Amino acid sequence: MNNLGNKVIYQIYPKSFYDSNNDGIGDLRGIIEKIDYIKKLNVDFIWFNPFFVSPQNDNGYDIADYKKLILVLEQWMISKNW
Repeated sequence: MNNLGNKVIYQIYPKSFYDSNNDGIGDLRGIIEKIDYIKKLNVDFIWFNPFFVSPQNDNGYDIADYKKLILVLEQWMISKNW
């Protein structure tokens, strides 16, 4: 990670990045579906916005529990369709 000034960092806000199932919330499948697009941008790193349990006073940066994923992500992990 030396010389980060020469690297391309692509930020993804999971809840709004890409909604693959039209429920109004971005999802893991949506991120996966766009990986080829991100690769074409020659991205070196992906920065994910927080996705832990939060009272949502500042869009998730006020993390309440660093060991618990937001419910939407928990559903991503147990989904059998992705």
